Amino acid sequence: MPRVIRGTKGKDRRKKILSLAKGYQGKRSTCKRIAKQAVMKALVHSYVDRRRRKRDFRGLWITRISAAAQQNGISYSRFINGLQRCGVLLNRKMLADIAVRDEQTFACIAEMAKQERTDA
Repeated sequence: MPRVIRGTKGKDRRKKILSLAKGYQGKRSTCKRIAKQAVMKALVHSYVDRRRRKRDFRGLWITRISAAAQQNGISYSRFINGLQRCGVLLNRKMLADIAVRDEQTFACIAEMAKQERTDA
């Protein structure tokens, strides 16, 4: 019976792991076992942080809207509540962008929210 040399499959697996570990320091980039652990941990972190990024951006938008609303004399919660009662369908991302780029438009939106709050 001829001897089987398992070269290509193992080499492909090793090459895949080591290419993902490129740029790591020390044995993390050269030793297959340690590189595999480092790559697995990095993939877990990247998966988690893709979701965390969404949280962080929403927090940033809320902070920007809150600051702009305070400049216009209304709190964030009253501002959002007033917009919902008005039927304004702008999401927080768009509101934050308007607050940063166009202060006059945001002031008009804030006035709408204030009037809706006083009417109720």
